[in-house]
Amino acid sequence: MRFENLDVWQKSVDLSCTIYLIMKNNRDFGFKDQICRSAVSVASNIAEGYERIHKKETINFLSIAKGSIGELKTQIIIGARVGYISSPAHLIKECELIARMLGSLIQKLKHS
Repeated sequence: MRFENLDVWQKSVDLSCTIYLIMKNNRDFGFKDQICRSAVSVASNIAEGYERIHKKETINFLSIAKGSIGELKTQIIIGARVGYISSPAHLIKECELIARMLGSLIQKLKHS
C-alpha cells in the first residue's frame, strides 16, 4: 500500500497544514519552529516507515510518528494556554484520533 492512501497520513498532512496556517504570523519563532516541526514529523515518519523494506522498521517509524503526535498535542495545549491558539479543542481531538489510528495500525502490522 502507498502511504499516500493511508487515512492516517492524509489526516496528519491536513493537521500539519492547519498548524502552519495558525502559526503563520506568530513571532515567537522558537515555539513556532517547534510546533511546526512536530506537526510535519507525524506525516513524514509515516511516509518514511512505509518506504522501508522491513515491517519492523515500518513499525518503528509509526511509533516515532505516534510520539510526535503526543508532542504536538502538548504544544497545542501550551499554545492555547499562552494565547497563541484560540480554539484548540478541534486540534486536540484530531491529535487524539491520529494517535488512535497509529496505535491501531501498529497493532495490525505487529500481528500480520
